[in-house]
Amino acid sequence: MALNHTHQVYENYILENEIEDQLNSKLDLVRFCIVDNSLVGVAGDIKKIRVYQATDATERLAMGEGNTKNIEVSYADVEYRTQMCQNRFPYYDEEQMRDPLVVQTGLRHMTTDMVNTMQADIFAEFAKATQSVTLSGTDYFGAFVDAVALLPGENNEELEVFAFVNKADKAAIRKALKDDLKYVEAYARAGYIGSVAGVNLYVSNLATEGTILGGTREAVTLFNKKGTEVEQERDANVRLNKIYSRKYYLAAMTDATKCFKIVKA
Repeated sequence: MALNHTHQVYENYILENEIEDQLNSKLDLVRFCIVDNSLVGVAGDIKKIRVYQATDATERLAMGEGNTKNIEVSYADVEYRTQMCQNRFPYYDEEQMRDPLVVQTGLRHMTTDMVNTMQADIFAEFAKATQSVTLSGTDYFGAFVDAVALLPGENNEELEVFAFVNKADKAAIRKALKDDLKYVEAYARAGYIGSVAGVNLYVSNLATEGTILGGTREAVTLFNKKGTEVEQERDANVRLNKIYSRKYYLAAMTDATKCFKIVKA
């Protein structure tokens, strides 16, 4: 392929806007957490997050009996530190001259890779779930029913409950649930395997075999600092360009009553 012989110089602000636009588009599609764009500060800054928990106290009573325990709500201010993620994309003038889409593809993947890093932190917060259900044998249906019952407002038809399963558990879940595992087009996205007992199941490489994590998006909040920082380096001698992009954010458990874990006995 012939060279274009024209090397295009990208201004930092142009790259910043392009990466930020792509990042915001991807964050708008994040359905497993709340995205809050109010974060300020730099890496290492402490942000206190108020995390709520509630105890279970529903009792089956006979005539003349009354409740012996209460639902109690508690909260604690948990300290989180602002994270900074950065990536680097190098390319030679000749690569861009042969095909300008090389740079555009690199920029897109910088954004995708950054979002994947954030997703790993989001998943780590779900792993802190304190509400737990024990899976007895292969009674996945009963386990999901019990797990949803732990969530406040589980009878709300607009409530979207999801769960992450390890790919090693996928076959066992499908065998156990059979016709109970329904495919709902509205929830289809990468990794979706079906819905059961009001829970939309997704396979995740981040999930641990034998443990299913789930809940609603209100359980975890991704605090995002608006704007993406971009810097560039150029070695004119070998015509090598390097683009650096960085983002400030933190993922935090904000409501422990909205998530659960199912653990094999």
